[in-house]
Amino acid sequence: MTRKLIPSDLIAERIFIVRGQKVILDSDLAALYEVPTKRFNEAVRRNSAKFPADFSFQLSDQEWRALRSQFATLKPEPGRGQHRKYLPYVFTEHGAIMAASLLNSTRAIEVSVFVVRAFVQQRELLASSRDLARQLKALEQRLEKKISSHDQAIAGIIDTLRELMAPTVTPKRRIGFVIDDETGKKS
Repeated sequence: MTRKLIPSDLIAERIFIVRGQKVILDSDLAALYEVPTKRFNEAVRRNSAKFPADFSFQLSDQEWRALRSQFATLKPEPGRGQHRKYLPYVFTEHGAIMAASLLNSTRAIEVSVFVVRAFVQQRELLASSRDLARQLKALEQRLEKKISSHDQAIAGIIDTLRELMAPTVTPKRRIGFVIDDETGKKS
């Protein structure tokens, strides 16, 4: 029996950046692998040696509040209470793959492929946005150079216009008999 799998773009929406790493919540992974979050975390705790800090870590209270505000929910997991009793764990790409191997179910193996694709999609998106930012910076620098040269040209035009608009002072000719002071001749 084949189950309908979740598209990688929907998984990608569940990937967040925490502590500079792309991660997915334990509850999201458990839902994807179709196991209760509590059982999922128990399996991870039983095999804690397989999850170093770069594979999985527990969120701080501040990080959890910040994440909850990003996806605006009071019930991150269906159940009796409205809030989680413990702070959630998050898993990096490698941690998600390791968790799938722990569960050792057909569903976990199927979904792990899609989880990996979602992480790769996020990585490619990040790389393209970095490339776009680099191109934008180069464009800004070119524009600044052009604007600078245009500013200088405009300033030159304004100076020329001011010179043309300024009244020219022509010395008035004096009436009568005038002797030039330097030469002693009359003009």
